[in-house]
Amino acid sequence: MSPRRMPLVALMVVALLLAACGGGEEPPPASAGGSEGATEVSGSLFAFGFGYESGDEIAKVRVDRFREEYPDAKVSFSESGFEEQPFLSALASGEPPDVVNLPRNTIGTFIARGVLAPLDDCIAQQGIDMGVFYDAAVSQVTVEGTTYALPEFFNSRIWIMSNKAFKDAGLDPQELDVSDWDAIAEANEQLTKTNGNRLTRIGIDPKLPEFLPLWSWANASDIISEDGLTSQLETPGVAEALEYSNSIHEAAGGRTKFLDFRDTWDFFGEENQFAADQLGANPFEQWYLNVLADVSPNVDITVRPFETRDGEPFTWSDGNAWAITADADNPGAACAFIALMTAKDTWVEAGEARAKMRNKENKPNLGVYTGNREADEVIFEDLGLGKWPSFEQAVQTILEVQENARSIPPSPAAAAFETAWISAVDGVMTGGDDPAEALAAADQEAQEAIDAAAR
Repeated sequence: MSPRRMPLVALMVVALLLAACGGGEEPPPASAGGSEGATEVSGSLFAFGFGYESGDEIAKVRVDRFREEYPDAKVSFSESGFEEQPFLSALASGEPPDVVNLPRNTIGTFIARGVLAPLDDCIAQQGIDMGVFYDAAVSQVTVEGTTYALPEFFNSRIWIMSNKAFKDAGLDPQELDVSDWDAIAEANEQLTKTNGNRLTRIGIDPKLPEFLPLWSWANASDIISEDGLTSQLETPGVAEALEYSNSIHEAAGGRTKFLDFRDTWDFFGEENQFAADQLGANPFEQWYLNVLADVSPNVDITVRPFETRDGEPFTWSDGNAWAITADADNPGAACAFIALMTAKDTWVEAGEARAKMRNKENKPNLGVYTGNREADEVIFEDLGLGKWPSFEQAVQTILEVQENARSIPPSPAAAAFETAWISAVDGVMTGGDDPAEALAAADQEAQEAIDAAAR
């Protein structure tokens, strides 16, 4: 698979597969933060955007737990990742899904369309304490004070740096001031390596177009308003962030040469860009560390938090969430299902299964980054990563920055908004468009879509 332009949705599916991915006598329903009186849960339940047979141990353990606790409920799955058009078709089929697993970045679109049910009654019924979820995750599933989904995974962005490349360039990855854009540009020049006219190592990959929000936040600029109703792509700080991050490609000889070389990487294999000394550093989602732990467990890397230009560590977080559809045939079972799938005890059991598997394979266990901070406290208590100091340091860095996470607010035209700014960045990178002009045009396009969807 080429990483040249992996769509955001595709990356989220990969994240689910790689970064994570459910008895007794009348047991109380499991919940994210507690439980109230037992509720009868039975009948058929269909979940869209999730796979059991196609899922990993994190998916299977949680589903198995639901089936054990609620044997009278028969849950089935679409065995697919979330895609908008198949989801809308399923809703219109006459047999709509009861629950859906979907990206938090685009959930605002479906809230605005009225196809997701408010969870007020479900939260009360299951005794769910929303305070156990990370704030950045909850904000993405909440509109006008109403919660429409329960956060599942918690995906973060961090710097991944090759110790070998930095040493070769006479640099220390721990000493690079990642709040100083001039220092990043200088390090990029030093880390870039050529053999004659042939590029052999990219210094820094800014991860465009996908990571424009990260660079914009670092430049004290939001790309959309807090209520998700006003596009702010025309903000000068956003254009400045795009102009700077795009300029990082020049050290490699320009965007085309940069991409042509990056397309040669064994991105998911043991000869990946870090193992093969083809990359100095890049910001990336934390799930990629699971790839490295699996195929290159002895890779020599340093992980640092992204920082604002004022030196404040932060991360951009997203992930999937569980929602109940507005026309669910079995809302009671749906509520019990999403509560259990995101509950502390369920996550801990899944984390133990992951640890057991990793230990058996003698590979680093990097844990499971959930939207539930209470679950994370248990999962990450002792991963036993002493044999792999790079990964031990990486996990600690991620955990420390999670509470400083930012997220894109839910918007009624989330998908259209995302398309607008990604197209603008692509135009700057590949067509030489002026950043300010491209973003101004994208801002107008995005605002028209938001206004239309909000009516």
